[in-house]
Amino acid sequence: MPQLLHLDASARSDSFSRELGAAFVDHWKAAHPDGTYTYRDLVAEPVEPIDEARVRLATQSSLNGVQDLAAMDAVAAAPELAEAWAVTRPLIEQLLAADVLVIGTPMYNFSVPGSLKTWMDRVTLPWLPLADKAAVILSARGGAYGPGTPREQFDFQEPYLRAYFAALKLENIEFVHTELTHAPVMPFLADFRDVHDTSRAAALDAVKALAARLPAEAPAD
Repeated sequence: MPQLLHLDASARSDSFSRELGAAFVDHWKAAHPDGTYTYRDLVAEPVEPIDEARVRLATQSSLNGVQDLAAMDAVAAAPELAEAWAVTRPLIEQLLAADVLVIGTPMYNFSVPGSLKTWMDRVTLPWLPLADKAAVILSARGGAYGPGTPREQFDFQEPYLRAYFAALKLENIEFVHTELTHAPVMPFLADFRDVHDTSRAAALDAVKALAARLPAEAPAD
């Protein structure tokens, strides 16, 4: 049965990225009634920031040629690494169990919020195998950063996340953006309310289509 891991990273409980995530989940559950759903709110339930022991886990992983959880368990049995691995392992298990990873994230300071970056730092190890997974990034931006906009060059969020997942061999990745989310509340952006409404509607349509399509069925033998 397909498995979905859903992460939310917005500090706002009523954020547009959370709206997109909730819509995706509703459509995904309808399309995959036998699926398994796991959720973590990275703000309400923050991941512990990495420390020296967690960094040493990654170093020892590379030095020992680790390729899977069992080998990592053996390396992390060292007393100075055991606690860091006890925090890290359950998060990696969640990620490895998922067929689809959905991340709802705002754009903060042109990139991702610290809550999401902390999760990424915690779970990432050189051997982490994500090539067989799909990822959907559901992003909300206060302004407009899409292709052809004056601030396009300030979008460090999508290029960063693409590079991050590409380094982990995950190439099946989709981005859905709701732009100009400040237009309904900021007077100086009021003229762009229609642009925001169009962007939001298109994003909600996109998540419906993606939820029905992912994960793709494995090819027949």
